[in-house]
Amino acid sequence: MRALLLASAVCLPFAATPASAQTLRFMTGPQGGVWVPLAGALKNLWEQNIPGLTFQNLPGAGIANVRGLDEGRAEIGFGNTISTVDGVQGNPPFPRPTTQVCNLASLYPQYFQVVALADANIRTAADLRGRGVAIQPRGNTAEVVTQHWLRAHGMSYSDIRASFQASYNDAVSMLRDGQAQVFTLGTAIPASSVMDLGSARRITILDLRDSIEPMRRINPGYAGVTIPANTYPGQTQDVTTIGYATHLIIRCDQPEERVFRMVELIHRNLQDLANVNRDLARTTPREMAADIGVPMHPGAARYFRSIGAM
Repeated sequence: MRALLLASAVCLPFAATPASAQTLRFMTGPQGGVWVPLAGALKNLWEQNIPGLTFQNLPGAGIANVRGLDEGRAEIGFGNTISTVDGVQGNPPFPRPTTQVCNLASLYPQYFQVVALADANIRTAADLRGRGVAIQPRGNTAEVVTQHWLRAHGMSYSDIRASFQASYNDAVSMLRDGQAQVFTLGTAIPASSVMDLGSARRITILDLRDSIEPMRRINPGYAGVTIPANTYPGQTQDVTTIGYATHLIIRCDQPEERVFRMVELIHRNLQDLANVNRDLARTTPREMAADIGVPMHPGAARYFRSIGAM
């Protein structure tokens, strides 16, 4: 990380910024996911290169972050494309369309993962009936995806013993202690929480290839993605699961020059940021600028146009 800060500090000139210091609230994700360390790297990158700007990183989750920005409780956050689009359109669980949530940049794919204790002999959604399942709090993106996955197989929470946990680490503790047999999460791979569980117990990563089409009928933003073999302890074969994308969202009222600079720094330092999440090493400017159905902030759009990505 020190190398990232030093490299980013010298690779780009400082942009003109207001003399008075300002703190932006940055909504991240649950402990044990990738958003927390990546937010720390972005905070350091921006603070090192944008004089007078500091960031306060706060816990969050995909849906909560969209609401937080729209309601003025934060200025920037991570989002999941499937849920941010629901926010813009006012689809459930959002009570109304958002008006202050703009896209900053798409970053990398997210993987919905269903992790089971190997000795529980769980291979399909139907095998979850009557079992203990640790899930994110209601309204978080992975919780909504879990509902969709169960619905795609004719099930609901009434068919399982659902336990809503504040963090992935808490979910792992439940499985370690035998209080649950499965937990669901939506994050990049490898997830540190799954690695921690795999170091203590034998685990199975469920293959969800049969869920893709029924889930796309619920939300067309879902797609099939592959967790390569040996991503996790004991996972000897590729696993197909449900994917969507992580992106950065920012309040639409943020100054254009500031946002231009923030996006520029991300783009110029993708390879260093990949030390936190290796998927970023494969992210291209055109992917960052892709139209995902969320309004692009004018500052971000101006940067992407300037490099020919839009």
